[in-house]
Amino acid sequence: MSADNLPNQYSKDSCDISEPLPERPAAYRSMMAGRAEVLRRELRQIFPRPSAFVWELGCGHGHFLAAYAAAHPEQICIGIDIAGDRIARGLRKRDRARLANLHFLHAEARLFLEVLTPDTPIARTFILFPDPWPKSRHHKHRILQPDFLRQLAAHSAPAARLHFRTDFAPYFESAAATLAADPGWEPRDEPWPFEQETVFQQRAPTYQSVTAVLRSQALAGV
Repeated sequence: MSADNLPNQYSKDSCDISEPLPERPAAYRSMMAGRAEVLRRELRQIFPRPSAFVWELGCGHGHFLAAYAAAHPEQICIGIDIAGDRIARGLRKRDRARLANLHFLHAEARLFLEVLTPDTPIARTFILFPDPWPKSRHHKHRILQPDFLRQLAAHSAPAARLHFRTDFAPYFESAAATLAADPGWEPRDEPWPFEQETVFQQRAPTYQSVTAVLRSQALAGV
C-alpha cells in the first residue's frame, strides 16, 4: 500500500484499540467487517509464504520500527496505528529507506489479531508509550487487559516476547501486575532487545519497561 492510498474509515476518536468489537454499534461492526477483508488482502501480500513477524502496536510515525527493521533485515516487521496520517508518514519513511521487510497498516489491534492466520504468528510485540488513560473511569480502555493478552497469546509463536514501555508510573505498575497474574505470559528480567528513541521517549524524563515471555501452556490451550 502506498502512502497516498490509505483507507480513512475510522479515526483515533472513533476506534479505541482496547474495546471489544461486540460492544460497538451495528453500523460500526459492519464497517469493521469490511476493514477486516481489506486487512486480509494486505496481509496476503505481505506474507506470500508462512512466516513469523515482529509487531508494533500503536507505531505512530514509525521511528522505532523503521530503525528496528533496518537493523533486522531478515525479520518481517509490521506496525499498526489507528491514525491514517501516522501510517502515511511511516510508509514514506519506509520508502525512503527502501526497507522491503517493513510494513505499516491502518488497523485496530483486536481486528488485526482476528484476521491473522496460524501460519503467520507474532514472534515479538512492542507496545511503546501507549495512551495511559490516567482517569480511573477510563482504565478499561488501556490496551494491557487480560482479554487482550489472551488474544495476543493465541496468535503468538512459541517463546514470543511482549515488550511494554511507559513513562506513566501508575500504568507501569498496573501493566506489570496484569502480566504477573496472567496465565499466558511470564515477566522476565531480560535486556531490552533494541533501543531507538521515539518522540515520546525523548520527551519523557523517566520511563519503565517490562518484558514478558509466552508460557508454553498458553499455546497448549489455543
